[in-house]
Amino acid sequence: MRRRAFFAGSIAALAAPSIARAAQSVLRMVPQANLTSIDPIWTTANVTRNHGFMVYDTLYGLDMSLQPQPQMAAGHQIEDDGRTVTIALRDGLIFHDGEKVRAADVVASLRRWMKRNPYGQMLAPVVDELSALDDARLRFRLKKPFPLLFNALACISSAAFVMPERIAATDPFKQINDATGSGPFRFKKHEFNSGSLVVYERNPTYQPRPDGAVSLTAGPKRAFFDRVEWQIITDAGTAAAALQQGEIDWWEQPTPELRALFAKDKNITVDLLDPYGLCGAMRLNASQAPFNDKGLRQALLPAIDQADFMAAIVGDDPHDWKQVGGVFTPGTPMANDTDATKLTGPRDFALAQKLIKQAGYTNQPMRLIGPTDVLAPAAMTQVAADLFRRLGFNQDFALSDWGTVVQRRASREAVEKGGWSALCTSFSSFDFADPAVHPLLRGNGAGGWFGWPTIPELESLRANWFDAPDDAARKAICADIQRVALDEVVYVPLGTYSGFTALRSNLKDRVNGFALFWNLRRT
Repeated sequence: MRRRAFFAGSIAALAAPSIARAAQSVLRMVPQANLTSIDPIWTTANVTRNHGFMVYDTLYGLDMSLQPQPQMAAGHQIEDDGRTVTIALRDGLIFHDGEKVRAADVVASLRRWMKRNPYGQMLAPVVDELSALDDARLRFRLKKPFPLLFNALACISSAAFVMPERIAATDPFKQINDATGSGPFRFKKHEFNSGSLVVYERNPTYQPRPDGAVSLTAGPKRAFFDRVEWQIITDAGTAAAALQQGEIDWWEQPTPELRALFAKDKNITVDLLDPYGLCGAMRLNASQAPFNDKGLRQALLPAIDQADFMAAIVGDDPHDWKQVGGVFTPGTPMANDTDATKLTGPRDFALAQKLIKQAGYTNQPMRLIGPTDVLAPAAMTQVAADLFRRLGFNQDFALSDWGTVVQRRASREAVEKGGWSALCTSFSSFDFADPAVHPLLRGNGAGGWFGWPTIPELESLRANWFDAPDDAARKAICADIQRVALDEVVYVPLGTYSGFTALRSNLKDRVNGFALFWNLRRT
C-alpha cells in the first residue's frame, strides 16, 4: 500500500507543472524488464534492443514481411557482380549532439557491430574493404558476393545501430556509456535511474524518412510525444492498478491472468505485442553428461507435449499458442515441416521411457535450472521438472532468480561441480526467423550459445545458407538445417505463444512487433 501511494504521488508530482501538457506530450510505459545496459551491441537483452531503437537509427529497416527497406540509406548501387556495394546516406541525418551523420560514423559503427552480431561475424571475413568515400557515401568491397548484405544491415536482433565514430571506436566487448544516436528520441542520461526510471525526449532535429510504409522498423518514424518515461514497476498488481487509473499509458507485457480484467475495462486495449508469437525452448547441455549422449536427447522427444508447456504460460485457450513442428518461427519465410512429426505426432510417454533405457541411462545425476521471477521461463521450467521426474531422471531442480540463472548457465562444469543439464527459456520471434539470427542453431561448440553442441554438419549448412543465391535455395537449405537440428536435438521447440500488451484506449497507431514508440499517438 505504501509503495502504491508513493508511486501515485510520484506521478502526480511529475505531472504537476502542466497537467494538460502531460496528458498530450508525455507517454509513460512499464517495460518488460529493467534497463541495466544502454549498449545494444554489447548485450542481446530485448529491453536494451528496444532502447536502441529509441535513440539510434539503422541504414536499413525490416518490414513485417521481414524484407529490408532503406532507412538512413537513400539508396545503393551494386557493381562488379555483387562484390562492390556503395550506399548513399539520405539528407538531414544529425546526431543528438548536433553533429552531422557522416559515412565515417557508419563505417565505425558497422565495424564494431560485425564483431558481435551473428550476421556481422559471417560478413566480416568476406569484406575486403569497408570505407567512407566521402561524408555521404560508404562502400563495401567484398571478396565474394554476400547476398544477404541488406538483410544483415536491417536485422532486429543485435541491430546495426549507427553511432558517432568517437563512440563506435569503443571495444565491442566493453560497454559504452554515451547513448548519442540520431534516432527519433534522445536518451536523458541525467534522469536515468536503473531500477526506477528511464527517460527519453523527442529529437527535434530528426527527419523521418519521407517515403515508405510504417512497418516494424521500416518506413517513416514520426515521434508524437515530447517525452517518454519507462517506469520500472516489478509488482504486477501495482502496474495493473496504475494502468487502470491512467497513471501509466502502456504496460509492455502484462501477466496473462490480467487480460480478462483489462478486457472488461473500456479504457484499456489489449493487443498482440508480436504477431508472430514468442518461441519457447528447452536447451539440453550437450557438452556434459548425461545429455552429451545424442540417443538420450532423442529419447525425450516422444514425451514432449507442447500443450503442457504453453498452457503453463498462457492458460488453456488454444488460440493463445501454436504447436510447432520445426525450429523456425511459424509464418516466417524459412519455416518448414521437415520431420515435423517428431514434435507434432502422437505423444508416447512409454516409448520415451523405453528409449531412455536403451540409451543407457542409469540414474546419472542431472540438474534443471530455471528462474522464479520471469513468467514464461518459470512456467516452462516447472513443467519440465515434472516431466523429468516422471521419466525417472535423477534430477536436481535448482530454482533461483533470473540473474542467478544467467550466471549458472555460463558454467561448463559437470553437474557434480556446479554445472547444469537443462534449462527452459523463450525468445522473440525475430530471434528464430532464420539461421543467421537463431542462437540455438549453432554447432560450433564452445563458441555457441549455452549448451555448446558440436555439430560440423549444422555449421556447414549454415555457411551454405549465407552463400545461397536466392530465397528458394535458402529455404531448401533450411529444410536440411531443420532435419539435422531435430535429429541432433540441438534444442527442443516447446511451441509459440501469444505475447500480449496493454495500452490505454486513447492511444492509437502502435507499430506491431515489439515496444516501438514512433507513430504512436494519443487521440
